[in-house]
Amino acid sequence: MPELPEVEVVRAGLEPAVSGATVATVTVFDERSLRRHPGPSEDFIERLTGRTIISATRRGKFLWLPLNLDTKTKDIRAVSANPVPVLTRGGESPAFSEALVVHLGMSGQVLLRKRSTDDRLTRIRLDIVHPEHGALRLNFVDQRIFGSMAIDELVPTADGNPGGFSGALPGEPADTRVARGPALLPSRVAHIARDPLDPHFDDIRFLARLAARKTGIKRALLDQTLISGIGNIYADEALWAARIHYNQPTNTLSRARAKALLFEVRLILGKALAEGGTSFDTQYLNVNGESGYFAHSLNAYGQHGNPCPRCGRLLTRDTFMNRGSHYCAFCQRLR
Repeated sequence: MPELPEVEVVRAGLEPAVSGATVATVTVFDERSLRRHPGPSEDFIERLTGRTIISATRRGKFLWLPLNLDTKTKDIRAVSANPVPVLTRGGESPAFSEALVVHLGMSGQVLLRKRSTDDRLTRIRLDIVHPEHGALRLNFVDQRIFGSMAIDELVPTADGNPGGFSGALPGEPADTRVARGPALLPSRVAHIARDPLDPHFDDIRFLARLAARKTGIKRALLDQTLISGIGNIYADEALWAARIHYNQPTNTLSRARAKALLFEVRLILGKALAEGGTSFDTQYLNVNGESGYFAHSLNAYGQHGNPCPRCGRLLTRDTFMNRGSHYCAFCQRLR
């Protein structure tokens, strides 16, 4: 599954093209890509057609496109200083607006195209109209069909801070790239922790929760309810950089080593993001159909049998959670 850098590259590529764009038509070629949508394809098409996309937002590996209010809903009132308004229906408790949630799965891609361009293995197609860029097409391509699109309600965040990372809102400088916007996120993402690149990530709370656990450190890094955005690749890379064995019990890590690991996590994710993510094949591409090149910078992941860049001994691969852990048995001793 694409990890934080890959999803952020997709989000950043989509944002200028979709923010303020209206969905003109929706075509569903494979209903399996709507498995997480609470309704049939007809419901998905009807609820999405004619809506305006507000921005592109991400938390960890999860991406969503907040939508404007459905104008067919009656008794609409806006909430002051909140770009995603609230709906009220005849005195009922307010219900928040909605978002198009994009789950990339193992091989999902969101490709930004001209209206005349189609892609092989397109499962869902959105034709949009942007006030500045004109007619565009979003093709949701998914070879293995583990990814999906779904319309989901937005709910308040637990900490009252913006739901995720997004870029500039309409009327703001284009280089504004912080976690901002409404304190809302899709209900299906509400259980996901903030990621370490989120300005509202709480280091102290994370370190305390990590110390209270009795599990291997890599299992903890892969737990998206504890810290989001990290998968197998970047967990192996960060653990190698911090010289920590993947199965080191979390409650045996000193606070200094845990802080050093969090520093390396942020450093690795930042480097991968700067290089466009990690691509081993065409299953991960950015919105323009281009591969990332961080694979050339990997020190541990996929490098078993090669010399450790630090000590020169051969790197090892162990079976771990139906996948592999790549590490240096000398540099990353189990303590």
